[in-house]
Parts: sequence; structure tokens; C-alpha cells
Amino acid sequence: MDLEKQPQKPAFPADSGTAVPAAAPVPGAADTLRASDADRDRIADILREALAEGRLDAEEHSERIDAVYRAKTMGELQPLIQDLPAARTADRSTGPVGGQVPPGPAEHLVAVFSSSIRKGRWRVGRRTHAFAVFGSVEIDLTEALFEQRHTVINATAIFGNVEVRVPENITLRGNGSGIFGNFEVRTLESVEPDAPVVTVHGYTVFGNVEAKPKRGRRVADLQDRMRKYFLG
Repeated sequence: MDLEKQPQKPAFPADSGTAVPAAAPVPGAADTLRASDADRDRIADILREALAEGRLDAEEHSERIDAVYRAKTMGELQPLIQDLPAARTADRSTGPVGGQVPPGPAEHLVAVFSSSIRKGRWRVGRRTHAFAVFGSVEIDLTEALFEQRHTVINATAIFGNVEVRVPENITLRGNGSGIFGNFEVRTLESVEPDAPVVTVHGYTVFGNVEAKPKRGRRVADLQDRMRKYFLG
């Protein structure tokens, strides 16, 4: 048999400069996993920190936040932080960063060139996100029903205003920062050991975030209410 006359398969030597076509990437199971509210909140927290550090400007942050809360899968969320340092350490299988945000669905109050108000007799969720851009958000907890002890409010004000009002006999805490803006939480420590705890996190850019008690407003029969909610 004459080997020289046999058809030869084309070869692509390593130094020939000819690229070998690569197989199309197959989406991983994690990318197609449905995103939870906690996953969206975790990405929103990373974007908030990036804005505060100057890695994103206000317009970029607004666009990405909008995409966060429209995302359906983990694969849609991850690209939104891919160019940020936190993307290297973020674990997509875990909950919110720092574990400070209680689990459960979140309520979103958004005001863009408008106002959003939440007050009266309403059931406070574990988490509330307030986002004001050239607008105002008012959260009045003085007549609200607390179904859990710990409530977290994440407030963002960009050329806007977020106001939080609480009863005088609960615990109010907070931390945040302002860039040419004001972030103020008038802290309270209730004497009642079972009093609701409201924590306000946030930041401002040419805006204002303020949380303080409303004089004369109290959560009545506090211990009985909390015992009823926790024990049924």
C-alpha cells in the first residue's frame, strides 16, 4: 500500500496561526436558575457600594438597578456586577451581602421625578427598598403593624429625598453615607426588650435621607403585639 497516496486530514499546527474553532459555551445550571428577591437585593447592595465608591456614576447606577429588578435568572444578574471588584468574591448561592438583610420578599418604593408615600395602617415587610431620583419617598411607620422584630430599609436618594418616620418606643438604627448630600438617622434604643428594630441603610448623592421618631406616636401594647405575632 502506498501511504503517500492516501488522503490526508488537514492539520493545524500550533504555530500555523490558524485558529481551531471552539465549541459554543453551554450555559451552566446556575445561570438559568431563577433569581430570588434576596439575589436581586444582594446585587443591588453591590451596585450601591460601587456608586458610593465612585466606580459608577448616577446614570449607570440607575440603569443597572432597573435591570436588577427586571432580571429573571442568575445569568441576567451576574453581568451587572462583572466589572466590579465585588464580583470576584460574590457567591451566587448565598443570600445578601453581610447577612444583615432578613429573608423574605421586599417592598419597593420608587420615585423618579415624582413622589411615593407609604403610611397608615399597613403591614411592614422584612425589607423595604426606597429609591428616589429627582423625587421623594415618605415611609411612615407610626401606625404600621410589625409582623417581625427586625425590619430593614435600604434608602437611596439621588437628587431626591427619602424620609422615614417611626414610633418613639421602638429601636431605630442606621448607617450610610452622603456624597454632597445628607444621611441622618436619629438613633433610638427602646426600653422594651421585644420592641421592633428598624435599621436604615443608605446613601445619598446630592440628596437627603432622614430617619427619626415622630413625636407623640407610639406602638401601643407592644409586648402583647409581638407575642401574638411570634407565637400565633
